[in-house]
Amino acid sequence: MSSELPVVEDESQQIHNHVGHDHSIPHSDSHGELPMVESDGHNLESDRPYYACSYCGISNASCVVKCEICNKWFCNGKLGNRGSHIITHLVLSKHNSVSLHPDGDLGDSTLECYNCGNKNIFVLGFVSAKQENVVVILCRLPCAQQKDSNWDTTEWQSLIEDRQLLSWVAHHPTDEDLINASSITYDQIIKLEMKWRLDKNATIEDLEEEKEVEIAPILMRYTDPYQYQRSFAPLVKIEADYDKAMKESRGLNYISVEWSLSLNNKHLASFYFSTSDSADLKVAVGDEMILRYDGPELDAPWEGSGYIIRLPDARQEEYTLEMIHSAKLQKPPIHITNRFTAEFVWKGTSYERMQDAMKVFALDSKSISEYLCFKLLGQDVPDVFFEVNLPEDLSIPKMPSLNASQLFAVETALKSPLTLIQGPPGTGKTVTSATIVYHLTHMYKKEKILVCAPSNVAVDHLTEKLTKMGIKVVRLVAKSREDVDSSITKFCLHELVKKKAKGEFKKLIKLKEELGELSASDNNTYFSYLRRYERDILNTCDVVCCTCVGAKDKRLDKHKFRTVLIDESTQAAEPESLIPIVKGCKQLILVGDHQQLGPVILNKNASQAGLRQSLFERLIVLGHTPIRLEVQYRMHPCLSEFPSNMFYDGSLQNGITNEDRQVLNSSFPWPIRDTPMMFWAVYGREEISVSGTSYLNRVEAMNVERIVTRLFKDGVKPSQIGVITPYEGQRNYILQYMQMNSTSTNKDMYADIEVVSVDAFQGREKDYIILSCVRANSQQLIGFLRDPRRLNVALTRAKYGLMILGNPKALNRDKLWNHLLTFYRGKGCLVEGQIDNLQLSSIQLTRFQPKSNDFINSKPTRSTTSFDAASLVSYEGSTFGTRRKNPLLDDSKWPALDASGGAPGNFHAHDDDTDTIVSYSESSELHNTHRGNGNPSEEIDEYDDDELANNIKKLTAQFGGELVF
Repeated sequence: MSSELPVVEDESQQIHNHVGHDHSIPHSDSHGELPMVESDGHNLESDRPYYACSYCGISNASCVVKCEICNKWFCNGKLGNRGSHIITHLVLSKHNSVSLHPDGDLGDSTLECYNCGNKNIFVLGFVSAKQENVVVILCRLPCAQQKDSNWDTTEWQSLIEDRQLLSWVAHHPTDEDLINASSITYDQIIKLEMKWRLDKNATIEDLEEEKEVEIAPILMRYTDPYQYQRSFAPLVKIEADYDKAMKESRGLNYISVEWSLSLNNKHLASFYFSTSDSADLKVAVGDEMILRYDGPELDAPWEGSGYIIRLPDARQEEYTLEMIHSAKLQKPPIHITNRFTAEFVWKGTSYERMQDAMKVFALDSKSISEYLCFKLLGQDVPDVFFEVNLPEDLSIPKMPSLNASQLFAVETALKSPLTLIQGPPGTGKTVTSATIVYHLTHMYKKEKILVCAPSNVAVDHLTEKLTKMGIKVVRLVAKSREDVDSSITKFCLHELVKKKAKGEFKKLIKLKEELGELSASDNNTYFSYLRRYERDILNTCDVVCCTCVGAKDKRLDKHKFRTVLIDESTQAAEPESLIPIVKGCKQLILVGDHQQLGPVILNKNASQAGLRQSLFERLIVLGHTPIRLEVQYRMHPCLSEFPSNMFYDGSLQNGITNEDRQVLNSSFPWPIRDTPMMFWAVYGREEISVSGTSYLNRVEAMNVERIVTRLFKDGVKPSQIGVITPYEGQRNYILQYMQMNSTSTNKDMYADIEVVSVDAFQGREKDYIILSCVRANSQQLIGFLRDPRRLNVALTRAKYGLMILGNPKALNRDKLWNHLLTFYRGKGCLVEGQIDNLQLSSIQLTRFQPKSNDFINSKPTRSTTSFDAASLVSYEGSTFGTRRKNPLLDDSKWPALDASGGAPGNFHAHDDDTDTIVSYSESSELHNTHRGNGNPSEEIDEYDDDELANNIKKLTAQFGGELVF
């Protein structure tokens, strides 16, 4: 093997066509995971050869590998369940090219693809050539997918297994190596990688002991609004600073740009931004970016700004910017397509508005009713109800009739100053929310209602539903999103202004669109008209719809809203929900489902301190029982059974029958003909993806394509199919694999299938869902799959059929997945084999013995059925577990804040009674959400997939940019 021709032909180099070649290296177990031993001190830094491992100092030539980007050497020894030192460095530094030592078995070789020269170690693997003792290195895609008469590409295997290079590429350290190695912890590795960004010669001796700044967790109860503000404000600032560091450190160099014109004759710039680079960013439509060119084709550097108007989706992978048009700005160089750079412009508007809302809450007693203020603080006050005259029939004419649980939710919301409505998947929470708003507009004709949600998609969905009911709605969008097309554009404030504009104002609008800007005098006139028209439209509407952050828009400054409804409230951090609430709210309706995915918090410390908990969840913990909608209209009854039992205590009823979801003349090989679900046991191995920070499973991807092909043969359209997976690496690989290997004559059909992450599919549905679990390793670690909320979302997207592909050996050790596998086996739907000859799987499943502390009951929800419906922050306490008293129901944990036992204390009292306040961290311990096998003392010390991403974020956030050497 050589760097020029990575084909091994020399028998003396001992490379064979199998991975299990014995180098006679002693190991403590089958994975070669030996603990690092403290050095005795004789192996000083200055005594080590130049090729010694930069982490631990191991200098065995057959064990070390050189990073070609930074020229540092690392050994192939593993650190516990984490990757080997070389793989850990490559992941943390975002490097991917390596070479071997001249004195090693393979000589001085740079590992690269034999066909195309790709040097990314994360995509390289080997196949056996038909000559004896020869292997060929090929990249995963496309070269390993191409047929060649000289080798069998079906036997391709990655050079990395269990986050460690194969032992014939780089040996595992011997016992002697480990005895002489320096001890290093994973935290020290993180700090060392940080140091190298500033000083490439830094060593472990240069690390300083840094004291972690302790972040106080949020409380469950507060003595006054000032304490509330002091508790949340630091967490919002930490998250804002982190988000800013991440955005500003992300730059794109040497990108290709495709230019086009929009319908309003503005220049559009489309470019590809790797999902591995953007996965840990909050990127949204309306975000600003700067595009630059400084190359030989222009006399002077060019710079232009624009707003993102389109994000990657199932049909295209590019981001699209609409460039800001102005007569003063230099026109974009549309004749140039290469060598551009791009960077994000961070704007802290959302965080500033959260901070402002908390200050208003603390200082302005009129910002919220006294009753709601007490409730938000967690203080004990008697429940009150409004005296209202309700119509005899709460269902709306020409709209579907409401079921019993929906009617109960609507009636309660209309009479109560605070209502929580839990909407499990497919239970019609949007219809319920819209019905509540409809009746409120008729009950309080002089009052406007504010309808919010954390995301623009959810707000648009509600806006559409409300307009169909004949309600006069104004959709308020941010200025940066006004050019984004949507189905409800005609109800947006800026469009309503254009529609009503007359005379001089109409001419000024047209002139501004053509020129991009106006003269100073015309500009003053334009904004004078604009404010007047906006004010008139807002004054005459019944409902304003906007995002939670958008509720602080200046155009709403003079408006107070008696009633606020927040949809998808469990996806909003509590300070975000507070923004619309402090606009004079006297009646608050929170709609959501805390059994599905919650707020996205980037900073791990802020998240763990409680920022990831929504207001909806905290109110449940405080004893405010949500009303659960109990009839689902989405899933085939067989698909709803497991989620109902596991996540909703068996309370979900089916509003549809088997016949409603039956597909006549279907030839799809379901294990049980009238039960359209299956768990297809697939035993492929997981591999590290091209980015080094995610995973893929080639065998699962191959079987996904086979399932899709069979659905196509049944006449199913691409728009009816959704492929979801927790891992970005698998998403990308499935997209590429289906394009390259699809057996259908119409490859465009495969390109039209939506392949997305589980998180991106929340709130959506498809007729058929294919779930690829990916994880399959010897240590049986399952990472993201442990999250019960993520599993709940994945299992509840399908209407007609659900296919799960996974390795039951890896998933079986997790209690939640064990329940799922047992359920599918009991239904005769746990199968293995080829798709045309599926057989019941014979795998033995672990039997979990219930223990008294395995499950925690939850506070009950208000229900219209006889079920003792549970509503917990995790799935614990489901019908699968044993029941015991919930610690959260213990009154001693939640004493009244007022020591005298009277009414709630004075808001201006600042003496914190720490004995009567339970913090978020204590509450979390009581909940003890699901992980491992349910017993904290028996948890697997597994590598957390989130930790990889978090560590990379940490490095980039502190130092930014790329490594410089």
